Amino acid sequence: MRPDRRKFTCQSDEVFYIASPLATIDDADIDWLKARAAEAPRRRARICAHPKPKADLHEMIIVHERNTYVPPHRHLGRSESYTIIEGQMRIVLFDDYGNVEDVVNMAAPGEGGQFFFRLSAPRYHSMLIDSDWIVFHEVTGGPFDPATTEFASWAPAPEAVGSHAVYVAELADNIDMNRNKWNG
Repeated sequence: MRPDRRKFTCQSDEVFYIASPLATIDDADIDWLKARAAEAPRRRARICAHPKPKADLHEMIIVHERNTYVPPHRHLGRSESYTIIEGQMRIVLFDDYGNVEDVVNMAAPGEGGQFFFRLSAPRYHSMLIDSDWIVFHEVTGGPFDPATTEFASWAPAPEAVGSHAVYVAELADNIDMNRNKWNG
């Protein structure tokens, strides 16, 4: 079953808002969101349950395809949490110089991993997606202000598309070789 297209308003090719004050998401909505992500250049998409970017609380259902690059970044003055709905990923935490400090294995409930993650400090972090898709609920403080997100200078910038795959492969290899050092 396809969701009613009137349920969402489109902000961009990867950001959609629920058009009603009552926010509900079902399996058909997730399938629809995956289809939007598959069409988007960065292979990700989100449904925002909050009414607008200026809202004080942001709640989103987000999907990323396996090869989505999430640049290492940190949030200044706000925390964020993830609850996994479907799939597996690893949250990678870095020091200020790009050294891996910790790895958190995440999976949907019952799949063997942490299904909830909250980061309340401005630490660099990224994610490695280990399933075809990761679907998660993210909660963070608003209003949306790009100036509160700092991208790491030691990793490829979001616009450096040609460097993403190499960086992700090297990061995954580093974590796999040092598996006993972290939770990953």
